[in-house]
Amino acid sequence: MTDQLAQKQRPQRVQLFVTCLVDQFKPEVGESVVNVLERLGIRVDFPEGQTCCGQPAFNSGFRNDAAQVARHFLDVFDATEGPIVVPSGSCGAMVRNYYGDMFEDDPAEMERAKRVGERIYEFTEFLVDVLGEDISALGLELDDTATYHQCCHLERELGVDHQPRELLEQVKGLEMLPMYRSEVCCGFGGTFSVKFSDVSTAMLDEKLDNAAATRASTIVAGDTGCIMHMAGGLHRRGSEQQVRHIAEVLDDAATGSTD
Repeated sequence: MTDQLAQKQRPQRVQLFVTCLVDQFKPEVGESVVNVLERLGIRVDFPEGQTCCGQPAFNSGFRNDAAQVARHFLDVFDATEGPIVVPSGSCGAMVRNYYGDMFEDDPAEMERAKRVGERIYEFTEFLVDVLGEDISALGLELDDTATYHQCCHLERELGVDHQPRELLEQVKGLEMLPMYRSEVCCGFGGTFSVKFSDVSTAMLDEKLDNAAATRASTIVAGDTGCIMHMAGGLHRRGSEQQVRHIAEVLDDAATGSTD
């Protein structure tokens, strides 16, 4: 899928699938996604009818409810054109990987799910695999230290592993410090953190201990759920470490801001 798009003319326009958590809790992440893409000459459209992708209901076993939400998602995005960029491996994986499972007994919806799923790109995946060398036009520079948390769905469901690291390595002045067991879950897991709060908290404590050991000022991640989970833990600890979405880091690096 990625190779086929990369061989075509460079996309000039994308659709932003902003996700529920970004829309409701971290709109600055969506703004940074738009800022970065627009600096690269990409027009960003925002289909206003979009809502949830259906993942919370799907993961909780309410497949009929999830399918209803997913049909609306397909109604909205199937009516658009061009790549669909999402700043979340979790939501991207839901559309790309699990819509087909949800609609396996509905050939018409299966076809729509396949069509839309083939257009979905996680933010860093789009920058690296589709735009490629064009990212160098940003002139990235940021005086900071950071460590990278590998979000589960991003790495395991979408196979996006090297892309975020490649982007962060292009930021002049940003010292990337390796985190022990960076690939281990932070404990969020959506409803998992609610249903199994004790286990979730133990996993979060291990993650934050490993992040603290790096002495980096910033933890960088690619999923807002993970970011909110880790930020809450850092706040309760009274830690001065911050956790930010990679889009925010690239946005700051492109503007020269260190706030």
